[in-house]
Amino acid sequence: MATRTYSTPPGGLPPQSDLMTGDTGRAVLTDAYAVIPRATMTDIVLIALPFWGNTKVWVLSRPMTGFSETFSHYVLEVAPGGGSATPETNPAAEAVLFVTKGELWLKIEGEIYRMGPGGYAYLPPGTDWAIENQGDIPAFFHWIRKRYDKVEGIDTPEVFITNERDHAPHPMPGTEGKWATTRFVDPLDVRHDMHVTIVTFEPGAVIPFMETHVMEHGLFILQGKGIYRLNQDWVEVEAGDYIWLRAFCPQACYAGGPEPFRYLLYKDVNRHMSLDL
Repeated sequence: MATRTYSTPPGGLPPQSDLMTGDTGRAVLTDAYAVIPRATMTDIVLIALPFWGNTKVWVLSRPMTGFSETFSHYVLEVAPGGGSATPETNPAAEAVLFVTKGELWLKIEGEIYRMGPGGYAYLPPGTDWAIENQGDIPAFFHWIRKRYDKVEGIDTPEVFITNERDHAPHPMPGTEGKWATTRFVDPLDVRHDMHVTIVTFEPGAVIPFMETHVMEHGLFILQGKGIYRLNQDWVEVEAGDYIWLRAFCPQACYAGGPEPFRYLLYKDVNRHMSLDL
């Protein structure tokens, strides 16, 4: 298997000599999709969060009219000694954390879990958690948040912490493993109302049809490069870029080389469609 790598935001600021039509010029916002290039994730777009220290926060998606409706997606850079004892202020929010660089100490109800690259945690709503970088280098992680859609008679999922390396990718039928998905929960477990997975394409592999479906997507490109068909457009993307797709946005892709094309994928699942506008 090829070496897994995990892209992180560059931070800083581009030099005054750069052209606006350079790499940042690939940024696109339409009513069907958005592309946020890696190069736009500079320090000028950072926000601060309550009760977080020594931490940079990039917001890649948030619920708003004409954009993400079901979730928010952050990337955080936590400096040594940084973190939060009160990271989540919304008791209705569930979360997935995914570590891409460094090491973080995740504390849940008094128990410590050390998470390195590939580390994955699911936190149901109301979880008492804290997080800290006790290492010597900055740590990066993704934080995907969703308001949990509780259904009477179905239990809320429990906390779990794992790592990508402990989950064999599931090959898509007829692809000889060239297109595969690393799943962290059973797709038929209706306790879960979102899936956060890792999709991997070997160089040259393809989604050979226009997927058009009810699930909203957020995709962070972890590794490699590819060409994505988004609605009526072909868009070239690379490690560190982010794509948001609204429900029913037609989509397909070709994977470039020379390494695998991999992305962290969010989608909303396993619930009736809301009848409220």
